[in-house]
Amino acid sequence: MSFQPNPGDEVVINDIAYIIGQHPAAPGLAYAQAGRQGIVYQLLPRNGSISGAKALKVFFPKFRIPAMVYQSEHMESYSELPGLQVCKRDVLTPERNGALIGEHPDLLYAVLMPWVHGLTWFDVISDQKQLTAEESLKLARALAGTGSAMEQRGLAHCDLSAPNVMIPFFSEVENLRGVSAVELVDVEQMYGSRMDRPDALLAGSPGYAAHRTVNSGLWSAYADRFAGAVIIAEMLSWSDAAIVEKAWGESYFDQHEMQTVNERYYAMRESLQKRWGSKVSDLFIRAWESHDLSSCPTFGEWFVALAAVDIHLASAASVEESEVKVSDQTNAVETNPIKGTGAGNGISDKQGIMDQNVPATEPSPGQEAVVNRLFLQARALEDEGKPAAALEVYRSLHHFIPDNSAMQVEVEAAIQELDAKLNPKHDDAAQPAKIPFYRSKKFMISSAVLIVLLAGTVPTVKILADQAEVKQKEQAAAAKQAEQKAAEEAEAARLTALKQQEEEKKQKAADAAKLDAEEKKKLAEAEKKKAEAKKKEEERKALQAKYDKQAKYEAYLAKQKQQKLEAAKKAEQEKYDKQAKYEAYLVWKKENDAKIAKQEAERKAAAEAQRKQEAAQKAALKKKRAQNVVTLIAHYNKAYNAQKGRKIENAESYARDFKNLYNTDATYFKGVGKVAARMNAINKFLSNTDYTLPNL
Repeated sequence: MSFQPNPGDEVVINDIAYIIGQHPAAPGLAYAQAGRQGIVYQLLPRNGSISGAKALKVFFPKFRIPAMVYQSEHMESYSELPGLQVCKRDVLTPERNGALIGEHPDLLYAVLMPWVHGLTWFDVISDQKQLTAEESLKLARALAGTGSAMEQRGLAHCDLSAPNVMIPFFSEVENLRGVSAVELVDVEQMYGSRMDRPDALLAGSPGYAAHRTVNSGLWSAYADRFAGAVIIAEMLSWSDAAIVEKAWGESYFDQHEMQTVNERYYAMRESLQKRWGSKVSDLFIRAWESHDLSSCPTFGEWFVALAAVDIHLASAASVEESEVKVSDQTNAVETNPIKGTGAGNGISDKQGIMDQNVPATEPSPGQEAVVNRLFLQARALEDEGKPAAALEVYRSLHHFIPDNSAMQVEVEAAIQELDAKLNPKHDDAAQPAKIPFYRSKKFMISSAVLIVLLAGTVPTVKILADQAEVKQKEQAAAAKQAEQKAAEEAEAARLTALKQQEEEKKQKAADAAKLDAEEKKKLAEAEKKKAEAKKKEEERKALQAKYDKQAKYEAYLAKQKQQKLEAAKKAEQEKYDKQAKYEAYLVWKKENDAKIAKQEAERKAAAEAQRKQEAAQKAALKKKRAQNVVTLIAHYNKAYNAQKGRKIENAESYARDFKNLYNTDATYFKGVGKVAARMNAINKFLSNTDYTLPNL
């Protein structure tokens, strides 16, 4: 029957009794963890402490491979390396564990290995468990050390991911001295020079697989470099609250973001630079921008860089971030341009941040994919009536758009429109504030003219005062001149009025021409906006068509991948069935050979008995024949003596006895000595008693 144990059930493996552990979070259920290749159960020694617990990994049929025995024998020598204690393992085989496998066929080629206590890195990320700077550095150094030791021996895990990285550092179980701060599990896909290539290769785990190799299997000495770089970067950054909050979910990065320009990548890069220095951030950038796995930094490079970091730099950054966080909470509007009310300021601040961190270059294919995805997402949110969410997406999209592009103009217009919709201005705020009279342009010009006139009048008053008498005398002449001047001024005023009327006419004509030009300009602008809107709509449709085409292509790839998986699964099942038939044939052959051997032994025994019987019969016959020869000679001698003594009747009687005994085995007697000659003489004597028997 299938292996479905309950807590407390006893299992005896290699003459050691274990009991099934109980799940700490689900009383009444066995402590089991399901993975891609099988289910791992916790076994507690009946006579021992929890520190001696074992893990029993029961594989799914596809992964029950007889070669696991050979592989485990070679892997055992690596269990002495830090972080690889699960390489010390025993494989359940029909020869050693036949009774147990006969009761539970699922245990065929199951693996017994040490149970690693503690959390997985997957648990730390999923629970958003922030670390201290010291904890981050210790975990990162431990993983780099394990990876470096493996690389020096030509080994690679080939499925390095958060669920496969255990953290005994956080375990509450005592007596774990000598255990590494980081332990690797699920090592069945391990690469090594003496390892056999697995039939089914894994392509890496989401959030840790390089996008350029995600569609192909990983099995090489370089397989862990990219995933290891991402996990080390996560461990170092997990003491930064901002990074913890930005995590995608089960890993920091979404698989679609791998090796692309995105917000999470910039945030992690800046965090590594600020907390751990440029050498560490440069290693991460090198891995992220690598074109193949061999171009990624080695674990040895990570180990050297981490050995030289200053922990006080990260601690100081943590204190600074705490102060900034408090300041942000009290001054959210001034410090956060995205949440401000002015759309224009938000855009400029965002652009300023982008200009400091990201060089203005042409977008890469990966960046273009991000831009298209965010744009379509924002459009969809607008159509669903979610302007606030759409505004946030547009502002995130603004990071990745090249300057002076058509997309930038469209996105900025959308941001302004949505911001105005979400933050409408009041009428009082919309109207310009009333300017005081003393600050008006008209007052300032009049004041300047008055000052100039007063400045010119001061010397004139002084001259009149000094020559008062002369002016009195000339008063009459002045009055006359005044009259003439008044007449001239009246004429000048008339001419000025005419001129002013003419100028007013010209101004009205100019204003009319200006209004007409502005109207034409407005019409032209309206036509231009209409053309731009049409162009934008065409671009949007083109983007939508491109997205639809990409979606169909991805669906096609997914279908192809599913078909390949099903074909591989079918082939694996056929292989498993063939293996089962072969094993059944071996059992039958063994039984048949034993049966044939038994029959052959019985046949040989019977033949030997028959041979002995025939030999005995031959010996008895030989003895009897020898006695008969003696008897024949005696009969002949008696017949001869009786004839000599003239006792013819007695001689005839002895002669007949000789003949009768001779005829019982004539063929044999014929070839013995002179018996045949005696028979000839006896026959002659019996035919004619006068015949004298010769002395033979």
